Amino acid sequence: MNTTILYRPVGPEELELIRLNEWKAFPPRLPGQPIFYPVTNEEYATQIARDWNVRDSGAGYVTEFAVGSEFLTRYEIQQVGGQLHKELWVPAEELDEFNRHIVGPIKVIQTFT
Repeated sequence: MNTTILYRPVGPEELELIRLNEWKAFPPRLPGQPIFYPVTNEEYATQIARDWNVRDSGAGYVTEFAVGSEFLTRYEIQQVGGQLHKELWVPAEELDEFNRHIVGPIKVIQTFT
């Protein structure tokens, strides 16, 4: 199976929920959060974790994970700023199915405090 590496910047609360899911799944979105948005590159995830998550919650983490490439073809890459700022928009109601297509564990690759 071909996989695609994606990244997700998270704060401490979301990281704890990932840990409780045994590093296999992302937690459901909160009310008012209709989209789950993994990003396509580590540099963009780093910006968010370092600049936003630390400011908002005291710590930021960059997670890395693989998803089956064929499954991901249903989502268009969205450019939300400069050339670096690319992400997938996964509707909250599809997050359980997205989680089922994660291959291997979700890993923390960077920590900011």
